[in-house]
Amino acid sequence: MTRPSIADIAAEVRSGAVSAQSIVEDAVRRHEAGTLGAYIVFDADGARRQAAEVDRAVSRGRDPGPLAGVTVSVKDLYGVEGLPIWAGTKRELPVEWRREGFLVRALRRLGAVIVGKTHTVELAFGGVGLNPNTGTPVNPWDDRAHRAPGGSSSGAGVSLWEGSARIALGSDTGGSVRIPAAATGVVGHRQTTGRWPTTGVVPLSTTLDTVGLLTHTAEDSRYAFAVIDRLAGHRPPAETEGPRVSGIAGLRIGIPRRGLWQESDAGIAGVARDALAEPEGGGAQILEIDAPELREAGERYLAGELVQPERAESLERHLPGWTSILDPTVGKRLESARAVSAVDYVAILRLRRRLSARLHARMEADKVELLATPTLPITPPPLSALSELDAYRAVNRDMLYGTGPASMLDMCAVSLPAGLDDHGMPVGLQLIGRTGTDHRLLARAVAAEAVLGTNLERLGVPPRVA
Repeated sequence: MTRPSIADIAAEVRSGAVSAQSIVEDAVRRHEAGTLGAYIVFDADGARRQAAEVDRAVSRGRDPGPLAGVTVSVKDLYGVEGLPIWAGTKRELPVEWRREGFLVRALRRLGAVIVGKTHTVELAFGGVGLNPNTGTPVNPWDDRAHRAPGGSSSGAGVSLWEGSARIALGSDTGGSVRIPAAATGVVGHRQTTGRWPTTGVVPLSTTLDTVGLLTHTAEDSRYAFAVIDRLAGHRPPAETEGPRVSGIAGLRIGIPRRGLWQESDAGIAGVARDALAEPEGGGAQILEIDAPELREAGERYLAGELVQPERAESLERHLPGWTSILDPTVGKRLESARAVSAVDYVAILRLRRRLSARLHARMEADKVELLATPTLPITPPPLSALSELDAYRAVNRDMLYGTGPASMLDMCAVSLPAGLDDHGMPVGLQLIGRTGTDHRLLARAVAAEAVLGTNLERLGVPPRVA
């Protein structure tokens, strides 16, 4: 089972062998035939106009860009000119929130075609994917129960399986790219905090927010990240380009002795460990290491001392009076924000810098390039198990438990499909890289994917899609 890479799609469009309009019409057909509810608004006519512009450029001998004709879904936290924005709330946001920021503008410059806005958890404040206001997309891996798609970029991974998008834009504060990637069996990359501007995106945490991509494959993520990163003013290190990173031999991957591996469901940890054994068989070295900083960073993330005050302050500053309309899954969790003192807030900012420095020093001393954990410690739950607020809170904590540490430590991380658990749901393998090593992380993810196989090869096709 294969599908063309986004690099191949763009190359065919740029050469004139395939029209962007034909790609968009296929995306429209797939969306209209789908039943997964990924989008809050699908802009078929707008996508057709964008595709026609790409094809006109090709016909006139101009290069439309390295993402020419590649369809993109956009989380409804981003401003997109001409499209409404709710950010998962009951009320449409003021028109100024439609202004496009760095990432949406970059994709347009590179020739990509935006097809619509996907669902998000209300104000991006949650890892389950649930949204009682605008709707919760259906996880395609269970054809009987409506299971959580992962949040807060809840429609992102679902849109990829629908076939209407080849790149899905998410945002990742505590895991909102990696969580839905793991839950739906795709690839999600959290870039190093601050690498790309977060302009044009409704903020959650000014300290931790990042923008990011979900794709079907690590190769697609690597390609898209590289072309966008150049527009952001970065160049990939020479050692991450070409065949020099094609192999997995010699890569040293650290498994933390305590924490997520032990606290994940046994079946999930087993799937992730079995996946790691395959790169190990190809010459990678898998080492148990001490990494207490990961666990402490995760616990402090979940304590809410950083994100909750920043969420509350941003809401009051940008959307005054909206607190009263929030769903209890968000509003109730913000009630404790004012209990965080200025002293505690400053202390957590300083603590995370100390923890990051210690963990980076430990990785350097152990000569470990990457850390590996399960992305999620639990299987994506059915929505029927989340009707009580206390149950939702417990599951939300679990969904964020594996991804929060890298966020708190400003590290980059990628979730790769590892296999299916006993419920037939995807399991993610998270690879965490040092701060600023995004290109190298993605190069290693591509090397791992060459051993593990793509999501189609490793997982097959979801039953709601097959």
